[in-house]
Amino acid sequence: MAKKLLIIDTDCGIDDAQAIMLALAAPNVSVLAVTCVFGNASVDNVCQNVLKVLYVCEREQIPVFRGSAGSLVGTSDTFSDHFGTDGLGDIPEDKDPQWERKIQREHAVTAMIRLVTENQNQVSLVALGPLTNLALAVKVDPSFPNKLKELHIMGGNIEGKGNLLPCAEFNFAKDPESAYIVLEEFLCPTHLASWEYSCQNALTWEFFEGLVNQDSPAARFMKTITSRCWAYSREVLRNKRDVYFGPGFVSFDSYAMAACVDASVVTESIVCPVRVELQGAMCRGMMALDLSDTLKKKHRVTVFTKCDTAKMARLLMASLGQPRMKQ
Repeated sequence: MAKKLLIIDTDCGIDDAQAIMLALAAPNVSVLAVTCVFGNASVDNVCQNVLKVLYVCEREQIPVFRGSAGSLVGTSDTFSDHFGTDGLGDIPEDKDPQWERKIQREHAVTAMIRLVTENQNQVSLVALGPLTNLALAVKVDPSFPNKLKELHIMGGNIEGKGNLLPCAEFNFAKDPESAYIVLEEFLCPTHLASWEYSCQNALTWEFFEGLVNQDSPAARFMKTITSRCWAYSREVLRNKRDVYFGPGFVSFDSYAMAACVDASVVTESIVCPVRVELQGAMCRGMMALDLSDTLKKKHRVTVFTKCDTAKMARLLMASLGQPRMKQ
């Protein structure tokens, strides 16, 4: 059976790193490229983070492309310290002085268009960060979405509960215009793992301890980059997240990746039109579900609501514990 072809668009923080490793460990997946976008850190830090993940997983042959350094409209604000200032937990180590030479010269947006055009209706695109690269791609080539097999997004919210802003999730809030464009103009099959979906399907901290204490290079890497990061402190998160969702370990981007790798991970979903709000001091970047069909949109998005957490746990465990699948 032919492998699923994948392009991963990422703002590589710790959960992105976990999601990428999940894809690399999947025997049914072939990663064509990783495209980088600002978000958890500057786009240069994101590029370096992706190279580190590929190095740990012995998959350095996968090309990495630098993409958008900021949002479509206005200037980017300061980067979040959710995963440390560099996106990978600020663990001191020697920087690779040759990292820029390892990044492809082609821009991420043109590379994305080229690879999808060369493999029409065969490529699954998984977007784990702000959607700026995707929005630019459809503006450069309006036919781009029609050439995709499917799109999986980690982002947005379904209950008006945000994490960066009161009503907006981080990836959409970082570039609301791009999120709006993608969910209006990408008419390919679109699947969305929202902020609430990820939180409501959390795993236990006991599982996390077992995950990162496996005897493998990938597990040791994940244990190192989470060791000083407040986002992986159950005591800190007890005060920050329990207001809405209860305690637990959540690898946000991995939920979107898992659904792409194995669709049976998702057990319940809603299929409906959606729209991203661009106005307002409180609701800019919020995603609205049009359950009453008020917008009269033809395109519907599959919005995940429940997952098989046991299957999710097995995929995560395998991503750090098994040898990498060579391409």
